[in-house]
Amino acid sequence: MSGINRQIRLAARPVGEPRPTDWEHVEEPAGQPGDGEFLVRVLCLSIDPAMRGWMNAGRSYIRPVEIGEVMRAGAVGRVIASRHPGFAVGDHVSGSFGVQEYCVSDGRDVTKVDPAAAPLPTFLGTLGMSGLTAYFGLIEVGRPEPGQTVVVSGAAGAVGSVVGQIAKILGCRVIGIAGGEAKCRMVVEEFGFDAAIDYQSEDVRKALREHAPDGVDVYFDNVGGDVLDAVLLRLARGARVVVCGAISQYNSTKPQGPANYLSLLVNRASMTGIVVFDYADRYAEGIARMAAWRAEGRLKSLEDVVSGSVADFPETLMRLFRGDNRGKLVLKIAD
Repeated sequence: MSGINRQIRLAARPVGEPRPTDWEHVEEPAGQPGDGEFLVRVLCLSIDPAMRGWMNAGRSYIRPVEIGEVMRAGAVGRVIASRHPGFAVGDHVSGSFGVQEYCVSDGRDVTKVDPAAAPLPTFLGTLGMSGLTAYFGLIEVGRPEPGQTVVVSGAAGAVGSVVGQIAKILGCRVIGIAGGEAKCRMVVEEFGFDAAIDYQSEDVRKALREHAPDGVDVYFDNVGGDVLDAVLLRLARGARVVVCGAISQYNSTKPQGPANYLSLLVNRASMTGIVVFDYADRYAEGIARMAAWRAEGRLKSLEDVVSGSVADFPETLMRLFRGDNRGKLVLKIAD
């Protein structure tokens, strides 16, 4: 194997929104697999809000990306050379291959995927980490019961859209919060939510009083900030708040903490974080169940696929923070 491996490396830690100067575009020879290794041609990159947090120094649930390191990213690709007994040339695989065209892997934390079962981008979305985050976050942390009211922010996004659909499958009433009329219409008409609130044009607190008159039993939070504060005021007794993300805060130089947190005390509620890596030994369970729902037509997947190259990664990432994406954002860099 010979060829050029184009990469995006972290050049500086961003202050606020990432800038073009925070990235370094690098070209180097594609690697050669050694004994027990294989070479992957990366086809599609997962673009996730969590990437912004990985760029920061300091303690977190995962080590930060270091300066000069290839930017971390989940991806799907095809094995093009192998000296590994478990992976053959032609296998399609999913793993943390990074923002680059080629990756040498020893197979750890790499999963084979079947492109005949679903389009490759789906293995980064509903049948990938986004879907697994939704599945375990809702079922294990949110613990919804039939008839309860579930509210999801970022409802048109990769995680939120799956959360709402699973909640409906489990017999819950589901209210989505999203930005813009088109996204709210999609949440109801495409994903089957019972109602949607447009935080850009509606008073979220007033709308919650209308759509959740008896309170919110489960809130799956993907955005933080003002929306989180609004929902905290509508918690039902014993409510569970699932903290998955806070995209409204990621680029802020003065992050906003919850002002209405005493509602947790008044309502004997809980607020718990979800990190999908904690459920790694149960990924197969989650994927199998969601794949079955998908085959039955009960769980829809939506991938927002941008075709381009590795060089398009910085601009594609910014689509998340502008709210331009619908569903799972994927950068396709090769066929």
